[in-house]
Amino acid sequence: MRKFSLFIAVALIATSALAQQMRTPRPSPSATLTQTVGVTDITIKYSRPGVKGRSIWGGLVPFDKVWRTGANEATTISFSDDVTINGQKLPKGTYSLHTTPGQNTWKIHFNSVADQWGSYSYDAAKDVLVVSATPQTAPHMEWMSFEIPEMTTDTAKIVVRWDKVAVPFTVDTGATTKVMGQLRSALNPDWRAPYNAANFAFQNKGAATDKEISDWLDKSLAINQNIGNLWLKAQFLERQGRTQEAIKAAEEAIAKATPQQADFAGVIRENVDNWKKK
Repeated sequence: MRKFSLFIAVALIATSALAQQMRTPRPSPSATLTQTVGVTDITIKYSRPGVKGRSIWGGLVPFDKVWRTGANEATTISFSDDVTINGQKLPKGTYSLHTTPGQNTWKIHFNSVADQWGSYSYDAAKDVLVVSATPQTAPHMEWMSFEIPEMTTDTAKIVVRWDKVAVPFTVDTGATTKVMGQLRSALNPDWRAPYNAANFAFQNKGAATDKEISDWLDKSLAINQNIGNLWLKAQFLERQGRTQEAIKAAEEAIAKATPQQADFAGVIRENVDNWKKK
């Protein structure tokens, strides 16, 4: 009898373990939409409820109440770069995506608390951005979905679809401006490289010839004239005995000073005053 009881206990444990490992279908299956727009990755994770003959809008999903925009866990949306949503700025990151359906206007909430079950713990104070969208009549969609029917290098039109309603909003990644800025930076050499070479050689006599220092300074100044390389040029000229040229370069350096560089400009001014006394 004891052996039989032990057998039953082991069988129950094995059955329990098997049940825990068994995966059963969800009534609202999970889905992921991933799209690269320009150079920005957009990922939407959500669960897809079905219509199943039910009255959806104003019924299963009430009007003017926050909705999880799907089923199960709150829908999340991620952006790998800063974007704008319907023209309003949104920092990169992952957000829970809630909506407030209305008969004429929907609100779309990008909430900073990404990991939450449905919208039961939704806190409007944690919304990073809220935009408005206009619902449109569309062909019947049995299973709720997110779609991207239109896309350019910069933008994506994201549409929430379920039953006979489609709600679009536009994501602008600013890819063209971003990439062109990077390309321009890559094509334009940095003034710091030749400046650093000239400055090191100037501070360490004999490290390079005066011609090399002069050439490096000219390259740096040709890219960007600023208080740093103009002041180095002034010191270089003064050391060569070309005091008037040095004074002119120093005055140009002072003129380039920003408010944060006022003390630096004051030091240059003291040197200029001393050079003028020579």
